[in-house]
Amino acid sequence: MALPAVDGRQYVYRVDAPAEALLADLFWDAWHCHDESAFPRAWDVFDAAVIRRVD
Repeated sequence: MALPAVDGRQYVYRVDAPAEALLADLFWDAWHCHDESAFPRAWDVFDAAVIRRVD
């Protein structure tokens, strides 16, 4: 999952979840992980995230 941040960059996170997980849950999991880091704040807008499933 890629999250755009206020510095203009995108930060990518791998979120492990079951196949039936809701996309919004994946988004919030990655966002909270980013928010607890030292990186500039990520946008908390679901539509701004790029979510790809990896099998």
